[in-house]
Order: sequence, then structure tokens, then C-alpha cells
Amino acid sequence: MSTVFARTDHSILGRWWWTVDRWTLVALATLIGFGALLVTAASPSVAERIHLPTFYFVEHHAIMLAPTLLVIFGVSLLSPRGVRRLGLAMFVTFYLLTLLTLVAGVEIKGATRWVSVGPLSLQPSEFLKPAFAVVTAWLFAQQHAARAAGRWFPGYPLAIGLFLAVVAVLMLQPDFGMTFVCTAIWFAEFFLAGLPIVFVLALAVAAVGALVAAYFTFPHIASRIDRFLDPASGDAYQVNRSVEAFIHGGLTGTGPGQGTVKLSLPDAHADFIFAVAGEELGLAATLAIVCIFGFIVLRGFSRALKDSDLFVVLAVGGLFTQFGLQALIHMGSSLHLLPAKGMTLPFISYGGSSMLALGLGTGMALALTRRRLPGSEGQ
Repeated sequence: MSTVFARTDHSILGRWWWTVDRWTLVALATLIGFGALLVTAASPSVAERIHLPTFYFVEHHAIMLAPTLLVIFGVSLLSPRGVRRLGLAMFVTFYLLTLLTLVAGVEIKGATRWVSVGPLSLQPSEFLKPAFAVVTAWLFAQQHAARAAGRWFPGYPLAIGLFLAVVAVLMLQPDFGMTFVCTAIWFAEFFLAGLPIVFVLALAVAAVGALVAAYFTFPHIASRIDRFLDPASGDAYQVNRSVEAFIHGGLTGTGPGQGTVKLSLPDAHADFIFAVAGEELGLAATLAIVCIFGFIVLRGFSRALKDSDLFVVLAVGGLFTQFGLQALIHMGSSLHLLPAKGMTLPFISYGGSSMLALGLGTGMALALTRRRLPGSEGQ
């Protein structure tokens, strides 16, 4: 590619290639490759078990991959101003759609998180996460900019109100996992914006209190925590099978397509695809996947912290917090290191809404971490 686009090439593609973080692109492409391999290995048995065509999930994964790649590329061309506008438009649209799920949502496994859009089933809260990260970052940055200019802007109060509005609608679905991720995004950005240590401690205490309240308020949350602390207290079948898959896989794995855990795991292609990786690819490959996620997050933070624009620093921090935390929750649940929570592994698990939303979030992060040439639009 470097020989195709000369440094003097001022076309859209040329400028994009020489300003985007190409190492992150390589890491993302590697994850997408792992995803294609693992969905192909894990999903046929799931499809047959629920009486769908054998390669139903494989075909749908490939179909969703094409627009996702286009979204990543198209969004990564945006300036920081363009990312702000896109984030605001997404937030308004998908917040309203998330509200719509409360009255017209499709109930799946006891939760109303999906709405039907023609023949497709869409989970709006997946798209709300990256939009929330961008809008919250803008509010925090605006308060700092106003203060530096001797003006007043209620960035912090608006960001707190926005957070409470998002948490309220997510808990009504209910979706505790998504609430936790959005809380982590908000806290990370608030911390990077200069949150005093007294408020850090106060928020930590509030978070513990909220977790205790959720335990006593929502039976499904109490059940998951109880099963995590004492597997004998309830049905821990999927987690037990997942752990067995890692033990069976050993160092080098049984080979792609040769595993057996996917034959009995209902969500082997989605919420437990990391277990399929553990059995069929082995410890070495799963550690490589962990390292790739770590590389993407750390490199994103490293590039953001070199930027003088506070909005860029906060937005990238929020977007990569979401990306890394989602991967951590998925892998931790699969290894019984965290309470079981249905959450996809970014760009590896099957999931249309999740993949498109991750494409939007990743595209925005790539756009914000591009090198901005002198005189280029960006503010």
C-alpha cells in the first residue's frame, strides 16, 4: 500500500493512508480474520440445533462484514468536528430508538433491547455507547474551553444529566451489562477531564452502592452474582462447559473445526466464542487475541494523549475504554473470572448490531487519532 500511495498524493485515499494509524488497522484486520475463522467453526452446529441452514450465521456474518468495513473507512475520514456532529446525531437517534424498545421492543430472554427494522432486528443501545462517549467528551471539553476563555458553560451538569438519562433507559430494559460499560465510559472521561480525587472516591462509593442496590432489586443480577460466587447455587452449565473447553484445548488446541464444546453451547458463536477459540486454537492463539486487544487500546490511548485537543483525548479515551472493557467482560465471563454476562467479543463474535456499532465507534476513534496536517480542518 505504501508504494501505491506516495507521500505527495493529496487524494482522499492518499491523505487518509498517510495520516491514519496503520498499526491499529493491521490489528483490527487480524481480529476480523480471527472472527471470520471462529464464526465459521462455531456457528454451523448452533444453526443446525435451532433448525436453520448450516451456514446461516456464516453467511450473515459475511454480509454484515462488508458494510462494517465501509463504515470504518468512511467514518475514519471525518475531522474531529465531523465526529462531534455524527456523535450527536447518533445519540439523539439511538436514544429515541432505545426508548422505543420499552414500548415496542422485541423481548428476547426476558429483556426488551431490540426493535424490528424491516426484516432486521436492531439493538439501539449498541449504537448508543459510542455516541454517548463522543457527546460526553464534547460536554466536558466545552466546560474547560469556556473556563479558559472566561465564560461559563454547564458542561459537567449536562454530562451528569446525560449519564443519568442513559442509565435510566438502560436499566428499564433491563441491561445491567450495557449500563456498566456506559458508566465506565463516563467515569473514564470525567477522570481524564480532571475530576477531583474527592469526587473519584465519592463516585466509587456510589458505584458500590448501586451494585448492592441492583443485587437486591433485579433477581437476574442476583442470580448471576450468586452463581459466580457459588457455581452450585444455580445453573452454571454454559460457564462450566466454557472452562472445560480451555482445558481441553491446551497449548495448541484441537484445530479449527475440531472442537466439541460448540456442540452443546447455545451461544458458542456469540457470547462464548472465546471458549471456542480456547478449545480449537489453544492457549497460544487466545493469548495472541488478548495481546491484540491490549495493543489496540494502549496504542489508542498513547496517540490520544499526544493531542492538544481535550475533546480528542476524552472521546478517544471513552471509545477505547468501551472497546477494551467489552472484550474484557466477554473473556472474563468465558473463563469464570467475572459473573456471566452476554456480551460479544469485538469483531470476533457473531452479531449484526454489535459489529456495525463497533465499526462506527472504531471509525470515530481512527478519525480522531489521525495525524492532522497543518492547515487541515479539525476543530
